[in-house]
Amino acid sequence: MSGVIVTDPPKADPGDVDALAGHGVSTVHEAMGRTGLLPVNLRPIQQGTRIAGTAVTVLSRPGDNLMIHAAVEQCGEGDILVVTTTSPSTDGMFGELFGTALKRRGVRGLVINAGIRDTHELRALDFPAWSAAVSAQGTVKATGGSVNVPVSIGGQLIRPGDVILADDDGVVVVPRERARQAVEASEVRAAKEAASRAAFADGQLGLDRYGLRETLVRLGVTYRTYEQYTQDGAGA
Repeated sequence: MSGVIVTDPPKADPGDVDALAGHGVSTVHEAMGRTGLLPVNLRPIQQGTRIAGTAVTVLSRPGDNLMIHAAVEQCGEGDILVVTTTSPSTDGMFGELFGTALKRRGVRGLVINAGIRDTHELRALDFPAWSAAVSAQGTVKATGGSVNVPVSIGGQLIRPGDVILADDDGVVVVPRERARQAVEASEVRAAKEAASRAAFADGQLGLDRYGLRETLVRLGVTYRTYEQYTQDGAGA
């Protein structure tokens, strides 16, 4: 398998990246029209952490981390390393030594659609990671691949320089040219949610705030007392 290492790809504006970090994955995903969400099997090895950064992508053969070594050189301040393989893999392709090297270069974290190991050490290092598996299974460094090329994870296209946002709820990708639009839409949604939060804290029901009583009527959902319900024979 041959490959290519692409240098200096275009990236989303750092100000937009940092602004998106102020919003959760769920908010940004919803604000963008429920797009960009990566598969739910990508889970964090830590809790209570949110990161946003620009993608440096890696396409590797399963069980071979040679191209992750090549990608470290292409990573810099504010990046997030995104790794996937040409076919499904759970091997532990990334560990503490990679995390140490990437943190030194200002990389904000890792998203890997394969296995990760040294999770205790990575948490102690404060290097956030989201992975499809945790496995002590080792890897080789024997096959070519590519760095900073478009990759697909769970049907979602990720290009170098796109925004990656990750937290306890999962991972979402924002195309680099849509980063400013995503910030503005997320701010609108966050303001709307803040107003709803205040209303619910004051005792208002979602049924009334969102006009859902009319929806129940339209769908033919009725209210019955327990006595009426049991007399109808439905609750016997």
